[in-house]
Amino acid sequence: MIELRNIQKSFDNGTSLAVSDTSFTVAEGELLGLIGESGSGKTTTLKMINRLEEPSSGEIVVNGQNVLDRNPEELRRNIGYVFQGIGLFPHYTVAENVAAVPELLGWDEAEISRRCIETLAMVGLPIEEYGSRYPSQLSGGQQQRVGVARALAAKPDVVLMDEPFGALDPITRAELQEEFKRIQSELNLTVIMVTHDMTEALLMADRIAVMKDGEVLQIGTPRELLNHPQHEYVKEIVEMPKRRADRLEKLIHSS
Repeated sequence: MIELRNIQKSFDNGTSLAVSDTSFTVAEGELLGLIGESGSGKTTTLKMINRLEEPSSGEIVVNGQNVLDRNPEELRRNIGYVFQGIGLFPHYTVAENVAAVPELLGWDEAEISRRCIETLAMVGLPIEEYGSRYPSQLSGGQQQRVGVARALAAKPDVVLMDEPFGALDPITRAELQEEFKRIQSELNLTVIMVTHDMTEALLMADRIAVMKDGEVLQIGTPRELLNHPQHEYVKEIVEMPKRRADRLEKLIHSS
């Protein structure tokens, strides 16, 4: 569904590379976690897929088409995008926010209305109760749910997520992670999720790509990364959740 071939990105005409010779594929229905510390190139990589940034070289293919052959606006309407700042239109109601992309795509009103009801129900915000509220009348977790509903409204095949649950409190975050994973499996969505939280990546992703200094160091299933880290940095970032799990285990059994 998504293929990156030898992608490079420089913001200073090649003096330094924000993303260096990156290649990977994401299968249909797969959730790929893209993990790394700040400045590792993960968000830049994500933004090149929907052309919010242009690659300096290499090819990105989504659903069989090179993204550079697509009109950027049209491409973005067919790719759901969820990010940490949420970015809801403050002067639009919840229902109007969710309807925004289907309206741009020229769907008829009955179809838009049906889809709003469906997607808001999917994220646990029934339209009767929440449709006419404004973003300022919602909690952070509810706003993020609307962000997810809006990203899914136009039935995209691909969803890109940039730290989507990063600003939420731990309980809301865990709930939304589980809920999104359920929705993703049900709809067979192809998702790339950027996160710097290894535990989140291990629990949500089918495969994880670990980035550092603009390069993908290793890509594999959570089990492969935990049991066979191929790089010192990969070993370090998988050790932290393991150590925490061990400490919790000890606490449980120490009583």
